[in-house]
Amino acid sequence: MAAEEHSPQRSQVSASASVIENDAQRLRLGSSDSLLPGLIDDVALNCLAWVPRTDYPSLSCVSKKYNNLIKSGHLFGLRKELGIVEYLVFMVCDPRGWLMFSPTKKKWMVLPKMPCDECFNHADKESLAVDDELLVFGRELFQFAIWKYGLRSRRWVKCEGMHRPRCLFASGSLGGIAIVAGGTDMNGNILASAELYDSSSGRWEMLPNMHSPRRLCSGFFMDGRFYVVGGMSSPNVSVTCGEEFDLETRKWRKIEGMYPNVNRAAQAPPLVVVVNNELFTLEYLTNMVKRYDKERNKWEVMGRLPPMVDSSNGWGLAFKPCGDRLLVVCGQRGSNGEGVVVNAWCPKTGARDGNLDWKVIGVKENVGVFVYNCAVMGC
Repeated sequence: MAAEEHSPQRSQVSASASVIENDAQRLRLGSSDSLLPGLIDDVALNCLAWVPRTDYPSLSCVSKKYNNLIKSGHLFGLRKELGIVEYLVFMVCDPRGWLMFSPTKKKWMVLPKMPCDECFNHADKESLAVDDELLVFGRELFQFAIWKYGLRSRRWVKCEGMHRPRCLFASGSLGGIAIVAGGTDMNGNILASAELYDSSSGRWEMLPNMHSPRRLCSGFFMDGRFYVVGGMSSPNVSVTCGEEFDLETRKWRKIEGMYPNVNRAAQAPPLVVVVNNELFTLEYLTNMVKRYDKERNKWEVMGRLPPMVDSSNGWGLAFKPCGDRLLVVCGQRGSNGEGVVVNAWCPKTGARDGNLDWKVIGVKENVGVFVYNCAVMGC
């Protein structure tokens, strides 16, 4: 009897041991429903995190599990943990829609059509990449609006507006935040106000005002601080001082003579980029690239633009940072028709006799030659 009474317990123990052994084997070898057969999911996720983002549309079509994985944002978070950064260049060259270019894969993609009204589609716009979002600022028939394209959802949505809607403002992003400053409101008033955007919440927060109102200005982050340079405080008065905003103290500091170039009403805002915490500007009147000396508060000439680059008072081309390189995105006309060319230069290579070693890293044919908007995303 004793033996018969203990028999069920032995069976349970034996069954439990078998389950544990099977689970251990599954963890070692992977199961048929794992993300990658033969690998445990933790290892498979680390492998999938290295898949280029331009391949996400194809990856999401493999299975519902892959599609849900991309939509959940888990891969995006894992990429940040692993320090994986991929740069994507967004641009619009005609009202038909936005293009996305991967410098790594030399691959072009067409974004879904923005479901905005025709007024927004044809009006002047500004763009900014924040984390894995592309923000596009423009004007609808009766008000300013902001449309957002998300890499995770791969669709456009209309997002919350600023507290003081504006255009022709300075802007810059750092990780998941962005700051806009200055600009012009719907009534034509030139603003000194600034706002911070948090991509995690999708909300705007008012910041202290700058010392000087300005429009047609440019902004950027450098050494963890936000800067505004250039612009005009009235239709005939240029602003040559810069302003620096400290995120910790929440205070602005004026830097006299930081950008001495005089702006004109018909000219584009200063074309400035920061690479490895070094500030560069493209002087479109002379076709020269200059570097800013922080210690001396002076600009020094580095070299010339790529050949065949032209603009209309600085409009129609883009000057953007991309990792450790500078990009000049411009239209060109040739024997094969019109197209857009992406040129890149790495400041580490220096200059030789006033010439910079520009490399053509991308060409898109049969699109307009005027680059209306451009933004570079690195995440």
